[in-house]
Amino acid sequence: MAKKRQRAKQVSKGITHQQPNKYHKIARKEHMSSSGRQDAQLRAFLNLKNVVLTIPNPNTNETNKKFIKVNAREVWGSPKK
Repeated sequence: MAKKRQRAKQVSKGITHQQPNKYHKIARKEHMSSSGRQDAQLRAFLNLKNVVLTIPNPNTNETNKKFIKVNAREVWGSPKK
């Protein structure tokens, strides 16, 4: 086995990840609120995929959770009907 390489000094540059591009962030926000996303969710639901919907929280006492994630089968019923 070869001997591991030894470095005299190695200092981290402190870069952990790249900041997302602001245009990507804008495009994602537009997609998340578009009707195309809802159409894609419905098509996936009808193809018996596991779809998760984000709905407003019915419990108004939980002020730290404005929206909750719920399985689409609980909201839309069975996709086989």
